[in-house]
Amino acid sequence: MQTIIEQLETKREAARQGGGEKRVRNQHKRGKLTARERIELLLDPGSFEETDMFVEHRCVDFGMDEQRIPGDGVVTGQGTISGRLVFVFSQDFTVFGGALSEAHAEKICKIMDRAVKVGAPVIGINDSGGARIQEGVASLAGYADVFQKNVLASGVIPQISVIMGPCAGGAVYSPAMTDFIFMVRDTSYMFVTGPDVVKTVTNEVVTAEELGGAGTHTGRSGVADLAFDHDIQALHELRRFVDFLPLSNREKPPERPCDDPVDRDDSSLDTLIPANSNQPYDMMELIEKIVDEADFFEIQKDYAKNIITGFARMEGRTIGIVANQPMVLAGCLDIAASIKAARFVRFCDCFNIPIVTLVDVPGFLPGTGQEYGGIIKHGAKLLFAYAEATVPKVTLITRKAYGGAYDVMSSKHLRGDVNFAWPTAEIAVMGPKGAVEIIFRQDAGDVAAIEARTAEYRERFANPFVAAKRGFVDDIIMPHGTRRRIAKSLRWLANKQLSNPWKKHANIPL
Repeated sequence: MQTIIEQLETKREAARQGGGEKRVRNQHKRGKLTARERIELLLDPGSFEETDMFVEHRCVDFGMDEQRIPGDGVVTGQGTISGRLVFVFSQDFTVFGGALSEAHAEKICKIMDRAVKVGAPVIGINDSGGARIQEGVASLAGYADVFQKNVLASGVIPQISVIMGPCAGGAVYSPAMTDFIFMVRDTSYMFVTGPDVVKTVTNEVVTAEELGGAGTHTGRSGVADLAFDHDIQALHELRRFVDFLPLSNREKPPERPCDDPVDRDDSSLDTLIPANSNQPYDMMELIEKIVDEADFFEIQKDYAKNIITGFARMEGRTIGIVANQPMVLAGCLDIAASIKAARFVRFCDCFNIPIVTLVDVPGFLPGTGQEYGGIIKHGAKLLFAYAEATVPKVTLITRKAYGGAYDVMSSKHLRGDVNFAWPTAEIAVMGPKGAVEIIFRQDAGDVAAIEARTAEYRERFANPFVAAKRGFVDDIIMPHGTRRRIAKSLRWLANKQLSNPWKKHANIPL
């Protein structure tokens, strides 16, 4: 018995050492934490219970039978964040460069199966050189097994990927199928083919950072949601982020104690909208003034800045917020904004998170670039997401709601539950000037006549009353009381029941 206990401790210590002291030092020199250090920072102290610490690879080719390290390059298990269960895997770059083997993949799949079975999020910390070349097709099969688990878990439990090192080739597709991707600046990157291959095939010279760094994927491609300066910041913000999410699709969003009065009015909102309807204002100010304690966790803040998405709380309960941003492109919807918001709306609907939509949209962005890029189909994604969503939906039109964009932004016609408008709201097919120039073409040369017609159109349609008369807007509210009215609406919608017709799945316009 004593011998077995000694062997157990020896193997545990070998697993904890990872690739050894030298490789750990190299990891630290790169500004990166080790796999175990990351888990310790992410989870509540003392809560981590490791699984499969003694698993080793089964490869005997290329001398691999002489290189076996317990754990095989990935640390897996479960623990808690703020007392709530999560499952986690963390790839260990100090062991075979974190390369994925058949056994490595089996460990990840086991954790994902457990998470789905009990209903708890999976957090994957990626730091890997890719497939383990020595294992050939076995490692590729391992990737495919992980992909399949990602698909089956989608919409059942939240899946979060944190890229904290290299993630290349087939390795990128597992994070791509998860709900959110966080990256670390200067130490993480994602790409299907690396800079050397790109140079060989296309003759383009590009660095790893330019090709797939955190800045590229959060600001240009939209692949990643957020970038952080270092591992510690990323893990700290990830803990905060997880607090907003339900554990699974079987649960309602979490509720946190809140001292922010629900009936708090804010008179500054009465002057938020400029007198000139073409003058921008910052929608973020409205968001921060109506949510609990101005606490807003923005998602994809560096991508498609003309629309804002993120999580907040009202009366302590999580909500998702989608808002046009007049400061960027006047708040127009374009391809990137449509995709960004549609993905977010669908996540909220999957996990029972009510959606609050703040509307100031003059329409879809015009131009050949948008049309050739497929704005019709991409814009339809957002429309589809809102129309399909069965969670509580509360909409506020602050200023412009023109044309098809009015319909798309969670209008009453897409089963919006409560639709409010401020007195400054303008709900029409298009802006007054454009409408008059079409309706009264015969007066095109008469400046005075056009101005008079424009004033007439503005008086008739640049207000919320026409929509309110038809019941398309439930109430016209004063800006200072916005928090109170939205919170009350969410309260009575808390037990909303709505279902879509039975189907295997919808065919969203991808």
